[in-house]
Amino acid sequence: MAIRGIHHLAIITADYPRARAFYTATLGFAVLSEHYRQARESWKLNLALPDGSQIELFSFPTPPPRPSRPEACGLRHLALRVDNLDEEIARLQAAGVECEAVRVDEYTGQRFTFLADPDGLPIELYEQVD
Repeated sequence: MAIRGIHHLAIITADYPRARAFYTATLGFAVLSEHYRQARESWKLNLALPDGSQIELFSFPTPPPRPSRPEACGLRHLALRVDNLDEEIARLQAAGVECEAVRVDEYTGQRFTFLADPDGLPIELYEQVD
């Protein structure tokens, strides 16, 4: 097997306009394409991350809630690499996004924090300093 990386992550939202604004305006991801799928009553938005990977944002009429806390089996969170954690936290807080207290990874010494998207999906910002 020759896996070269992650191509995309798929996220389902209960409030498409709100989630679209969060991922594009607040987090700053570029829109690659956007389609309404009439047969599914669903939007599909492809977003570009700076490293070439993508996020697919889907809407469905009545998605069930995602169990998150206490920790549920399955995908735990989305971790995004940043260069300057303090700058990103300040930018997000100015946009009304709450971030948890900064923690330090006990194994790497790198700093990180968590926030939530509009549907409560945990998102980690991980400061990677070379």
